[in-house]
Amino acid sequence: MALHRLARITIGVPDVSATAAYYADFGLTALGDGRFASTDGGEQLKIVPAGRRRLEELVVGTDDTDDLARIGAALDRLDVPCVRDTHSLRAVDPGTQVTVTVEVQARVAQAAPAPVPYNAPGRAERPDVRAPGVLRENTVRPRRLGHVVLGSTDQEASQRFFTEGLGFKVSDLVPGAAFLRCSTDHHNVLVQQAPLAFLHHSSWQVDDVDEIGRAATRMLEGHPERHVWGLGRHHLGSNFFWYLKDPAGNFSEYFADMDCIVDDHLWTPRVWEDVRALYNWGPPVPPSFLHPEDLAALMTGAHDAN
Repeated sequence: MALHRLARITIGVPDVSATAAYYADFGLTALGDGRFASTDGGEQLKIVPAGRRRLEELVVGTDDTDDLARIGAALDRLDVPCVRDTHSLRAVDPGTQVTVTVEVQARVAQAAPAPVPYNAPGRAERPDVRAPGVLRENTVRPRRLGHVVLGSTDQEASQRFFTEGLGFKVSDLVPGAAFLRCSTDHHNVLVQQAPLAFLHHSSWQVDDVDEIGRAATRMLEGHPERHVWGLGRHHLGSNFFWYLKDPAGNFSEYFADMDCIVDDHLWTPRVWEDVRALYNWGPPVPPSFLHPEDLAALMTGAHDAN
């Protein structure tokens, strides 16, 4: 696969300072000017002023300039205009209204954390010592940006843009939504049919389920309003999850143990229509996760008027 990672995102919000403070608490490293870095991915988030919350730009890494030429030709066949320079290509998906930039970038290699020993029936891998997860005291730092979920006013067109145009692969489908990948992660972009274009959530990788629990617990200390949904485990992607909400209304997810698709020939996408498409276990899905509480205001432009 020439595409190899979701490199960074730019989020537009009405209150940059409040949102920036949230993502600093979330564990990202502040670089100044609304820019934030993950531990392994480098600069991966920028927060800019906007009349309403939205994803302004999504950057995808690719291997070389030949990839840009291929993508440019594919977008031409879809009648989607693009702007090309030496090391990048930029186009707007009409369904999500997001500017997607494909950049020639070096691949990022992640150092694996130390294996975590788990005791199990008939197997004591951790005799006479406490679990490492209960001894950790350091601040949890997201390792990298994993994926974004976007509302699209034309989901089928958005799916064509990402797959036929940019070269994303389909991992799984549910009615009105597609899980798409540009790396070995099960998904890096999910586009779902929606009454307006909006950012549903961004998702950030941590080492394991203990790190999810520790990070989310810390985020909720003194801020119970941040809680959205978790702890649980998704069925599609298989990842553990916990969702929180930033001051602008965007959801942010800690995730660990995502399905990894290394050989495309060994993975068969499926169409899922039951509740397992959303989660395998965990608390019931809150209505606000399926229909964010500010969607009506976003649709009527009330946020823009403030």
